[in-house]
Amino acid sequence: MAEDRLIIDFTPNTHFTVGVEIEFQILDRKTLDLTPSAPLLLQNSPKLLAPRISHEFIRSILEIQTGICHNVRDVENDLMQTCSMAEELAGDNGCLLYAASLHPFANDSQQIVSADERYERILDELQILGQKFISQGLHVHLGMPDGDTAIRFCNVVQLYLPLLLALSTSSPFSKGVDTGLLSYRTKLFEVLPHAGIYEFVKDWRQFEKDIERLRSYGVIDTMRDLWWDARPNSEFGTVEIRICDLPGRFSDILALVAFIQGIGAYIAAERHEQFPISLQVLQANKWQAVRYGLDGYFIDFSAHLHPQKITCRQAIDLLVQKVKPYVEELGGGEYLEGINRIVDCGTSAHRQKEIYAKEKSFEEVIEQTYQEFWQ
Repeated sequence: MAEDRLIIDFTPNTHFTVGVEIEFQILDRKTLDLTPSAPLLLQNSPKLLAPRISHEFIRSILEIQTGICHNVRDVENDLMQTCSMAEELAGDNGCLLYAASLHPFANDSQQIVSADERYERILDELQILGQKFISQGLHVHLGMPDGDTAIRFCNVVQLYLPLLLALSTSSPFSKGVDTGLLSYRTKLFEVLPHAGIYEFVKDWRQFEKDIERLRSYGVIDTMRDLWWDARPNSEFGTVEIRICDLPGRFSDILALVAFIQGIGAYIAAERHEQFPISLQVLQANKWQAVRYGLDGYFIDFSAHLHPQKITCRQAIDLLVQKVKPYVEELGGGEYLEGINRIVDCGTSAHRQKEIYAKEKSFEEVIEQTYQEFWQ
């Protein structure tokens, strides 16, 4: 009987199908502060939009979800429709949707948790830490044919996750302060239990045993309580990439989706050797992305026996060249070009800091970043 409890069914999925989740901040159109209007927007949403939006941890976040997409063109068409409708919905209710991973001046103590039993339980557990949990991100699901493939992908992709963070940073400010980091969201998120970097796992069987052990100890209720930078989703049959900040431009989102889908195909095709990577190295690479973004360094273990220290820009360029044939085969070649633009022009965090340095106004940071979303 005990053996039966270890079985977690993994729903088979088509390799490299894509699902995208965008967590928008909901702002008051006049004050540009966060406003707890998610219940209002959900109540007033048109029937076509309602299945694609949902509440999140706090009431000033609105999540938009795509359906199951086979390529980045599908993602683009899906999100253009839903994001446009959501923008119109927000405008009709005195709000706007803002794409960044942290609000630059909002007070976290004034945020209201969503009326959701799970979120209320989390807030009760986290106490003051839960009040600071007001970050938003970009989550990308990749379809996996089975659990072993999902675990193998998680093991290999963890090496590259800091590069995805470096390409997406959008949270340099918090509560009216320049944090000195390009992704302060990441450090806020890491104070949560079971968040961030995860352990090497041999296969799906070991993963099942680890999950059952955590459940039996009362550490977690479900796999959703594991806030890892990438995690398997047995219900959807995917691996969910969760490390990214939310880019401020729609084109940057599409570029990252194309890059992530290509990385998945590259890892599957090349049959990379799985091996544990030093926790200290993983932490060092992630810190460089958090602190310096594209200007950080990266310890590249892709060669395994011959690691080398290079810049994040060099590491991204090398990875782009490796995945490019797979991205093109999947029909996303034109979107991958956006990665080069990010490397050349910087991320939302860079632009926000430049705007503030010139205007000395967080409201102006929001206005200009908001106007750039569809560029």
